[in-house]
Amino acid sequence: MGDYKAFFAVFVTIGTCAIYFNYFIGLSKQRFNVSVYIFFALLMLSMVIMVLDHSYSSIIDPLRSRMLDEQVKQAPSGLSITQFTFGYQVAAFTVFVFVAACTFKQNIILKALVLGACLICIYLGMNRSAFVSFGGAVVIFLFIYYRYKAVLLVVFTIAIGFAVYTYVLKGNMDEKNNILSKNQAKEANEYNRANLAAENLKIFADYPFGLIFYGKTWDDVTYRNPLFTFGLSSHNAYLMFITYLGPFLGLGLLGAIYYRVARLFFQTIKNIRYKNNALYLALFFAFIAVSLNALSHNGWLMSVDGPTIFLYFAILQYNNIYQPQKDTIDIIESRP
Repeated sequence: MGDYKAFFAVFVTIGTCAIYFNYFIGLSKQRFNVSVYIFFALLMLSMVIMVLDHSYSSIIDPLRSRMLDEQVKQAPSGLSITQFTFGYQVAAFTVFVFVAACTFKQNIILKALVLGACLICIYLGMNRSAFVSFGGAVVIFLFIYYRYKAVLLVVFTIAIGFAVYTYVLKGNMDEKNNILSKNQAKEANEYNRANLAAENLKIFADYPFGLIFYGKTWDDVTYRNPLFTFGLSSHNAYLMFITYLGPFLGLGLLGAIYYRVARLFFQTIKNIRYKNNALYLALFFAFIAVSLNALSHNGWLMSVDGPTIFLYFAILQYNNIYQPQKDTIDIIESRP
């Protein structure tokens, strides 16, 4: 509430997205599918730009600035100003295309190629949280979709990954622009997420009802911390959210925002083999990925980082479009 420009910018973005899905797409399956495919095509363009930025930064960085109409702050990256925001794009895109390859029942060769492309995007994207989000969302999907077969798939994938790391990647860690070299960087270990979260919990212990109820801002309670003279940020959107608003208001708002999406998700996985759920599952797990990614970044659903808002409204509108038809089919099939 102290930053009115940012508040109204977020409000306009969320409002525009809600109006687009409710009134332009409405109940049109064609418009919905085209919108989703165009959106992920743009994310794929962002991945391509990121890959090219590794080798042609002198050309790509000015192009990124012109496309975004703003000076870029970090590179290599895609259609985003910082690598943090780009991490949300990586998490959403990689999980979406991999889950879609599985749910649309593509052949094993295409699935392997898609998985390889996803890992390349993560490797060159230099975003560790996107890697964790991708791994978490994909493992959850595999166990729900393939059940006991998922154990073999996960073990096999880990074995292949370990072999590639040992015999191919380990010798190239001197290169600066990849996720492994970033993980070895001094700044990556100096302010790790555990220390940041611990400091955030200390603030929460001092102000258990939420900073807003004590008339405090984030800067008021963090700038004197001797360990973090630059100012503290927990890099955990949910933890910061609860620290600001307290456990009652904070958890209540989180529950209100995620309740319907969670309910639709559990309804969908009960009919996980239903053919019309293929695209729905890809959207769901992409949303799970960006939600997991927020555990390592300040950006979150309501701050409109990356594709979060689009995925949120896409899931809700998909249910409005396809659920009535599914209910009719279930009634017909249940008749004697």
